[in-house]
Amino acid sequence: MGDKHEGYCVKCKAKREMVDTAVVEMKNGRKAVKGSCSVCKTGMYKILGKG
Repeated sequence: MGDKHEGYCVKCKAKREMVDTAVVEMKNGRKAVKGSCSVCKTGMYKILGKG
């Protein structure tokens, strides 16, 4: 996607920048960003605001 998104990595237990991000739509219609941790490559998921 190109935008820089930050999320909480449960493996690193810290906020990290996400890589290989993609905006997805959840079943309830809200948008979220799906990606991987830049350090340990664990999958990350961040729910975006309504705006």
